Amino acid sequence: MNHLPEPASVIRLPDGSYAYTDQLPVAQPSLGVSQVVHQHIHQAPPDRTVQRVALGSGVGAGAVAAGVYFGPLLVGALTAIAANLALLAFLAVALAWGVVTVVKSVGGPDGKAAAKTLAKARKRRR
Repeated sequence: MNHLPEPASVIRLPDGSYAYTDQLPVAQPSLGVSQVVHQHIHQAPPDRTVQRVALGSGVGAGAVAAGVYFGPLLVGALTAIAANLALLAFLAVALAWGVVTVVKSVGGPDGKAAAKTLAKARKRRR
């Protein structure tokens, strides 16, 4: 068992807390000259919210990542939906025009009279 390191010795400090002896601060010899301690005292710590969001930490990072990832997907999905609706609207107009044309040509004078009656009824509503 000679190859094992020696166990760290722990001492109890005057305030009641424990500390390892190898982590205690080394006392500097006093040369009779007092040390000057220069301290900056602030009212409150600076707000780092913008920096945290910019660096990608916290909740802001998830929001930015979601916007970057899902933004183009949302635009693409909405574009595809709009294109499909436009195509369906065009098909509905083309089919309605075709049906009206076929009814006018096949219906004979009755179909033409019905079309004129509908046209007059539409003009009266306006």
